[in-house]
Amino acid sequence: MSSRQVSKSGRGKDWYTILASQEFDRAELGETPANEPETLEGRTIETTLGEITDDFSENNTKVKFRVTEFGKDAVYTEFKGHELARDYLRSLVRRGTSKIGDVIEIRTADDYRVQLQPVAFTAKKADDSQEKSIRRRMNSIVSEKGEGLTFEELIDATVSGRLSSAVYNEAKEIYPVRRVEVQKSKVLATPEEVHEEEEVEA
Repeated sequence: MSSRQVSKSGRGKDWYTILASQEFDRAELGETPANEPETLEGRTIETTLGEITDDFSENNTKVKFRVTEFGKDAVYTEFKGHELARDYLRSLVRRGTSKIGDVIEIRTADDYRVQLQPVAFTAKKADDSQEKSIRRRMNSIVSEKGEGLTFEELIDATVSGRLSSAVYNEAKEIYPVRRVEVQKSKVLATPEEVHEEEEVEA
């Protein structure tokens, strides 16, 4: 559900303001009607980064939140992940070049478990050894930097492009790289869930 496309058919119901997670400064995502705010808990809210920041150049980034708490006239969400639009990713592909991706699971400094999917687009066709070297460097940078950041810092670095820039600066030393993006992120477990998993394993 896009926050800008919430139905206005909720006659006789109370209206609640949907607020983004704290990583996005509790920005307003829109409003939704409900008889009781409890019925909204667990609902997934999808919007774009451009709608949050009022910068339409960022509309290629889709952001997902999940409703977790509610107040008197507002509901609060937590960040669940982001994904770049497929049309945008397709526009980065060029004939005679390479697309090098990876799926990396990290644990942040404050014990969130997050999956990141970085991807590099080369300027020319890379051979197998060059692709493997770039993928190894990509994995090393994302893992090392990610595990040294808090969850909030990681999301900021990912969405702002700083993490992609760090990979780009290293990867271009191996082979000419045209662009690097983190095409998708996904929160796999909160600290509470991580600790519960560890207790079960113990």
